[in-house]
Amino acid sequence: MFQALFSVLYGINSFNYHNNSVSVAALPMDLVGFGYAALVTFGSILGYKRRGGVPSLIAGLFVGFLAAYGAYRVSSDKRDVKLSLFTAFFLATIMGVRFKRSKKIMPAGLVAGLSLLMILRLVFLLL
Repeated sequence: MFQALFSVLYGINSFNYHNNSVSVAALPMDLVGFGYAALVTFGSILGYKRRGGVPSLIAGLFVGFLAAYGAYRVSSDKRDVKLSLFTAFFLATIMGVRFKRSKKIMPAGLVAGLSLLMILRLVFLLL
C-alpha cells in the first residue's frame, strides 16, 4: 500500500530492494499539483458566491492559474518546481496569517495546511 501511494505522489514506479535503489519514471501529468490548483480555483469561486468579494475572486483565480501553470511545468520537468513552490509558499503564508487571526479551520486553516503539504511534496521532488 505504501508503495502505491508513494508511486502516485512522486512518480516512482519500481523499487529494487537488492541494492536499495529506486527507479523514477516520468508521470504524464502532475495530478496532485493540478488538483491543488483546481481546489484553490474552486475555493475562490465558492468564496465569491458566498461573500461577494470581487478582489478575493480575482486573487484566487490568479493564484489558481499560477498553481496550474506551475503543475504544468512540473509535468514537463520534475525539477522545475520554482513556480509551484512560490505559489504554495505564498498561500501558506497568507492563509496561515488569516488562520492565526480568525482561528477558523475553513477555509484559511485548510488551505494553509494543504499548502504546507504541497511545499513538502515539492521539496521531496527535488531530493
